[in-house]
Amino acid sequence: MGDSGPSTLGNFIASRLVEVGCTDYFCVPGDYNMSLLDELNAEPKLSMIHCCNELNAGYAADGYARAKGVGCVVVTFTVGGLSVINAVAGAMSEHLPLICITGCPNSNDFGGDKILHHTIGEVDFSQELRCFKEVTCAQVTIRHAKAANEQIDFAISAALLQKKPVLIQVCSNMATERSPLFSEQPVPYSLSSHITNPRSLEAAVEAAADFLNKASKAVIVEGPQAKPYRAIEATVKLAHASKYATAVLPNAKGLFPETDELFVGTYWGAVSTPYCAEVIESASAMLMVGPLFNDYNTVAFSALISDDKMVKVDPFRVTVAGKKEFGCVNMGDFLDALREKLQPNPTVIENYRRMFVPEAEPLRGEQDEPVKAAVLYHDVQGLLTSEHVVMADTGDCIFWTQRLRLPYGAGYESQMQYGSIGWSVGAALGFSVGARSKEKRLITFVGDGCYQIGAQEVSTMIRVGVNPIIFLLNNSSYAIEEMIHPGPYNKLSNWDYTGLVTAMSAGSPNLFTAKVKTEEDLKATLAAVEGEHKDKLCFVEVKLHPQDCSRELLEWGARIAMYNSRLPQIH
Repeated sequence: MGDSGPSTLGNFIASRLVEVGCTDYFCVPGDYNMSLLDELNAEPKLSMIHCCNELNAGYAADGYARAKGVGCVVVTFTVGGLSVINAVAGAMSEHLPLICITGCPNSNDFGGDKILHHTIGEVDFSQELRCFKEVTCAQVTIRHAKAANEQIDFAISAALLQKKPVLIQVCSNMATERSPLFSEQPVPYSLSSHITNPRSLEAAVEAAADFLNKASKAVIVEGPQAKPYRAIEATVKLAHASKYATAVLPNAKGLFPETDELFVGTYWGAVSTPYCAEVIESASAMLMVGPLFNDYNTVAFSALISDDKMVKVDPFRVTVAGKKEFGCVNMGDFLDALREKLQPNPTVIENYRRMFVPEAEPLRGEQDEPVKAAVLYHDVQGLLTSEHVVMADTGDCIFWTQRLRLPYGAGYESQMQYGSIGWSVGAALGFSVGARSKEKRLITFVGDGCYQIGAQEVSTMIRVGVNPIIFLLNNSSYAIEEMIHPGPYNKLSNWDYTGLVTAMSAGSPNLFTAKVKTEEDLKATLAAVEGEHKDKLCFVEVKLHPQDCSRELLEWGARIAMYNSRLPQIH
C-alpha cells in the first residue's frame, strides 16, 4: 500500500474491501460516485467491473458474495440506489454480506435549500437512506472525515457478522479527502464473532440429546442458514457420528454431500425427491439445522412437519420440541457438542435403502423430435463433475435441478426465498468472477422470461472473460406463472437469443453459442462446451415445448394457486 501516512477516504475503503476478501467490485458510474470510483480504481489489488445497469450490478455482487463470502456494489445517488435496491433486498433475504456504496450529493448541500438532480425534486435528500433501512442491517452516511473510518468499519463489521447487506453513502466531495485516520497502512481489520454462552450451550445439548436419543427414528434436515453461519462441516460430522439419514431443504441443495451414503435427497413436502418425504415425515424426531421455512419450500405450508417433533437449530438459538429455547448458542458450537452426546441410530437410512428404487431413464424421442426437458437434465447429469456449480433461476429449472445428483465438491445456488426472476444473469457474472480462484465453472439454467430481465449483462461476462455455461430454456412463456395461474400475461415475445448474444460479443473470441432443438443437437453441444470451448462463455438456447414441465411444478403450482386464492376470513 506504500508508506504509512495520510491517504484518502476512497483509498481507506479500498484497503478495507481487499482486507476482508472482496477483491472485485461491481459498479455503474454516475457523477456523484466518479471521484470514489477513481480512488477505488487506484488500488492495484482491487478490480473494477462496470455493469450495464444497477440492478444487474447488485445481482452480480450477490453472486460474488456466494462465491467469496462478501460482495460490493457501487452506484450513484437515488437513481442508482433505488435501481439496485431490489438486488439488495434479495441479498437480505438470502443472508448475504453485501456492501452497497452509493455516491451522494456534496456534504455542503445537506440541510440546504437547493433542489438537486438525482433526487425527487425536494430539498430533503433522505429518501434513499430511508428506503435502505428496510433492506439493510446498517446504514452510514460519510459527510465528514473525523469519524468516517469508524463508520466504514462499523458497516463492514455489521455485514460480516449479521450476514446481511449494509449501505454506505459517500458524499461526492469526501472520496478524495485526506486524513491521518485514512492511513495507507490502516490498523488491521479485526472482527469479534458471536460468543456462545457455555451454560446455555450445555443445557441445550443436554435437552436436545435427551430428545433425539429417545426417538426410534431420527433424521437430519439441513437448511440454507447452515452456509452463512459455517455449519456445513459440523453437520456432516454429526450425521456420520449419529448415522442419521440426512436431507436438505431445496434452498440448501449442495450443502450436504450428495454422494454420501446417508444422503436421502431434497425434502420439499409433496414435491420432494423420490422416497425422501416418506422417510423424513415418518420420523419421530427431526434435527433441523438452519431452516428457513416459507410457502414455497413447504409447498404452501403442506409439508408434514411440526415443532413438537423438531430440534430447531437457528444461527444463535436452539429450540427443542417447540417448548424449550436456549439463546446465545452458535450453531456450529452446538452441533459439535451435540455430536459427542448422540447415540448412533441408522434406522431411517436402513429403511430408505430397503425401499429405494432408482429413477427410470427418460423416454427418448425420435431422430428429429424436439428435445424434452427430462432428457436435457438427464444428459447434463452426465456432464457434472466436482469442478461445477449449478445455478437455477426462479422457474421450472429449480424443480428439474433438484433432481440432479451433485458430485462430491460440486455446488448449487438459487434464490428461493426472494425469487426475483432474472437474478441468475447478473449473479452468474458475479459468481464466475468470485469463483475464478477456486477453479469452479458455473452451469446456469435460466428461463426465457427470466433472461429477458437482465440479458445485457452477458456482454459484461464476455468482456471480463468468464466462462459459465448458460442454458437458456426457451418455451416462450413464464412457465412457472402459467402453472400457478394461466393467463395471456404469461406469454413472451420470442427473441433471437443466440443472435443477440453474438451481437453483444463485438467480435470477442470468448463466446460459443448453440441452438438445441433435437437430442442430436444436445449431444453435440454438451461435447463442445466441455471440450474445445471449455474456456469460453457458452450460451446454449434449448427450444422446449410450452407445456414441457416437471411433474413437481404441476403439483407445486396447483398447491400454491390454492393457497394464494384462499377466501378472506373477514368479508
